[in-house]
Amino acid sequence: MSFTIGAFTYAHPHSVSFRSTSSSSSSSSSPSLRKLELHLHPSTFRFSLFCFSGSFGNMDCGAGSSLYPLHRCKTIHLVRHAQGIHNVDGEKNYKAYLNPDFFDAHLTPLGWQQVDNLRKHVHSSGLINRIDLVITSPLLRTLQTAVGVFGGEGYVDKMDVLPLMVANAGNSDRPAISSLNCPPIVAVELCREHLGIHPCDKRRSINDYEFAFPAVDFSLIDSNEDTMWKADVRETKEELAKRGLEFMNWLWTRKEKEIAIVTHSGFLFHTLNTYFGNDCHPVMKKEICKHFANCELRSMVIVDRSMTGSHASTTNYPGNMPSGLDLPSGVADEKDKEK
Repeated sequence: MSFTIGAFTYAHPHSVSFRSTSSSSSSSSSPSLRKLELHLHPSTFRFSLFCFSGSFGNMDCGAGSSLYPLHRCKTIHLVRHAQGIHNVDGEKNYKAYLNPDFFDAHLTPLGWQQVDNLRKHVHSSGLINRIDLVITSPLLRTLQTAVGVFGGEGYVDKMDVLPLMVANAGNSDRPAISSLNCPPIVAVELCREHLGIHPCDKRRSINDYEFAFPAVDFSLIDSNEDTMWKADVRETKEELAKRGLEFMNWLWTRKEKEIAIVTHSGFLFHTLNTYFGNDCHPVMKKEICKHFANCELRSMVIVDRSMTGSHASTTNYPGNMPSGLDLPSGVADEKDKEK
């Protein structure tokens, strides 16, 4: 049986594809495994990001192949938020991002259409049934995207659970969203957008968000007010990338194996381009590191090579139960030759 595992990308309806490019001249039936390694100080942190494909019926383990224990891996689904009101003017004139009217920008009607389309894809592909956790940046546009894509169906007041989003939250003109039959959604400050100066990247108080998004978990955020954003200081690209790396490192403290991350273009671009893709095929580097479109989803696998995480395998089985003689035939053959 032949099947493909790769970098899965979703940008718009009818544009779903598995893209795979080999760095060798092998035939199309040969497996191709590409690896992106992230190096910090070797003694502190090291993990890899993989995209791989091929026919397992014709596997030729060459120099490009790698094998890692499954429990040292996580699947992450990276999502950029849908179109916000700041994107419309900002893409025409960068100075528009300085407009105070765009404070903590909400989604546009087009942005909500993008959310609906990605939601359809996530459900039709079965992805919604595999995701253990959704992590979102605590800004209005990412929260709206996260609950709209990964949340439950419509909410009615008679339900015994809190809604993920109340009706019309953030000028949305949308009905309330249920928290039933969906993965938990947790807000994390580390995956926020480029900090400082731009009002669109300043968040509201957590109290405000808890009112609008009652079933979202904000417990990992220490400060009610936004202490990270500065009106007169812009976070450097290096600082942003370092924060992104800290976020990736933090993921290994989580037990969940398949995680969706709803975040921002700048955060993704600078984190991925700073630390990933320098030792792989140029096509693969572009596939992982290029700018995300609004409401685009890309799926990746990260590997914990330095054993930062401490979670044991749930699928490995030790064998030899009950115990008995189990000398491998190859070893027995070698011992016989020695005699």
